[in-house]
Amino acid sequence: MKAQTVDVKTSIGRILCCTVFRAGGKKLLSKGHIISDEDVHVLELEGMDRIWVTELEEGEVSEDAAVCAVAAEIGCGAYEIKLAAGGRANLHATQSCCVLVDDDLLKQVNCTSGMVIATALNFSFAGPGQRIATIKSAPFAVAKSDVDGLVNMLRERGPIMQARPVTRPTVGVLYSDPQNGDRARTLFENIMRQRLERFGYVPSFAVSCVEEEASVARALNQLTRSKPSAILIASTTAPAGPEDVIGRALTQVGGQMERFLAPVEPGNLMLLSYFNETPILSAPGCFRSAKPNVVDLLLPPLLARYRVSSWEVAGLGHGGLLG
Repeated sequence: MKAQTVDVKTSIGRILCCTVFRAGGKKLLSKGHIISDEDVHVLELEGMDRIWVTELEEGEVSEDAAVCAVAAEIGCGAYEIKLAAGGRANLHATQSCCVLVDDDLLKQVNCTSGMVIATALNFSFAGPGQRIATIKSAPFAVAKSDVDGLVNMLRERGPIMQARPVTRPTVGVLYSDPQNGDRARTLFENIMRQRLERFGYVPSFAVSCVEEEASVARALNQLTRSKPSAILIASTTAPAGPEDVIGRALTQVGGQMERFLAPVEPGNLMLLSYFNETPILSAPGCFRSAKPNVVDLLLPPLLARYRVSSWEVAGLGHGGLLG
């Protein structure tokens, strides 16, 4: 890329190196603008005869072409790409979705020269129209070899990001208490509704039971028959481990334990299990308050029917101190 000051008449097709202002201070042309015949006429009317421009050299691509090439390979799912000024492409969700991010690959991409990518947090929820990622180029031009290398990396190892749709989710809720399940429902139902409404949803169905192994197992069997996106267990007691009542009941109905304990505060005593493909999340104490906790971190991927692994729960520790 070669920058130089040239006669306005010879600047057609070249890239403007700096923003041009009218005499009164109003912006006339933006930095990065490709000068046209009409622009030359306007510049001459403003009394300008010299202008600072640059032009691409062999082996370079423009900033817009660079970000568009990378944007086409960055991810998959429910989003659209919008080119913005200044060598930037933005990705916007086209429907409610959960954003899934390959953090290791994102770091490697951002170590390369010429372009950088910023995304929403992994497991975050996005509504229609919300920006979920942006790609920014170095000003004016990027080496074609850098663009090709980045595109090839993404094709081989990508995507970096997935906008996984949340489509008509259903949520089953089990309220349990050692003495009276309706007591747990009275305590937690309002908070449960507030929590789900953050994502634009409400509980689809709910049952209450005494926190005793056989009763909890019967309630879980009732809920799993509806094949919900997720089942949430709101208990008034905190388990000491998977061997407690909730864990034993999950085993009794055929649930597969995925994870006990989360590196998240509030929400350490989380228990995540799966019945076939249905996630069952127990997080005692997390439904006493509407403040963010481990349930809020895990609900978006669960509502999107993404199978969260124990390893991914372990990764929540970085930033897991919520309050």
